[in-house]
Amino acid sequence: MAIATRLTQRLGIAHPILSAPMAFAAGGALAAAVSNAGGLGFIGGGYGDEPWLETQFRAAGNASVGCGFITWSMAQQPHLLDAALAHKPRAIFLSFADPTPYVAKIKDAGVLAIQQVQTRRDAEIAIACGCDIIVAQGAEAGGHGEKRATMTLVPEIADLIAQRAPATLLCAAGGVADGRGLAAALMLGADGAVVGSRLWASSEALVHANLHAAALAATGDDTVRQTVTDIARGYDWPERYTIRVVRNAYVDAWLGREHAMRDAGQPERDRYAAGVSAANPAIAAAIAGEAAGLIHAIEPAGVIVAKMVAEAEGLLRRGPKIAGR
Repeated sequence: MAIATRLTQRLGIAHPILSAPMAFAAGGALAAAVSNAGGLGFIGGGYGDEPWLETQFRAAGNASVGCGFITWSMAQQPHLLDAALAHKPRAIFLSFADPTPYVAKIKDAGVLAIQQVQTRRDAEIAIACGCDIIVAQGAEAGGHGEKRATMTLVPEIADLIAQRAPATLLCAAGGVADGRGLAAALMLGADGAVVGSRLWASSEALVHANLHAAALAATGDDTVRQTVTDIARGYDWPERYTIRVVRNAYVDAWLGREHAMRDAGQPERDRYAAGVSAANPAIAAAIAGEAAGLIHAIEPAGVIVAKMVAEAEGLLRRGPKIAGR
């Protein structure tokens, strides 16, 4: 059982699935589980905690994994890229800023350079600086992103790549949570898919059971893009990006009142931090996307990958018969 694409051939993996390098949730155990299941797993370097990063590389053991960074945050600690490269990752996955200053170093180390993009203009920059893989992320995704939808962004960037850099690979991200999503990504012109929320809801993810429960109880309608969560955590994200989470009492209380929340200052950030420490789902955000409505169980990552691939393979095999079911 396998779906062969340019991505599987280039990476030497069985399945065209990458795990999203989700900050705080994607540790070494999850990355290794995805790689061992035939995809390529990523450790989420996030905001740059070097001791945590070292711990997670150790947790990945001998599995071939990659590492991802929030690029604008990594730029404040550029040594983190060197620290990650020292572990000889399969790929470095950058998101949310211009990758140009880092691509040459990554590729010179013999590591693949991946850039996640949210607009066509972002993709043009990624092509120009020589990224090996572009990830087109739609607004359906959990965590940070922008406004474009996966359904239109992926084929537009696929056409752009075909015209300007046909050797560059493309992955789709945002809303891919089952075999239907994987098959759709391939039909849109992607070489594979990046899976976030579905693997966030895995037994290996570094997510508290209370937050998993909140996501399982939610539908896609219960998620929202907002900035409340970033203000509460004291993260100064670029204005163009918002973060999708499962709505809770805390988000609802401050949504539309962001200026007042900023004025509330440190006491409000302390209240949020206490909620996170207590894993209180009424305060702490469950960072999942619209795919929440497609997630019904917390399962091992290997089981998730296997089910996704089997379903996608069945759908793709049916081909023209699919309309008649």
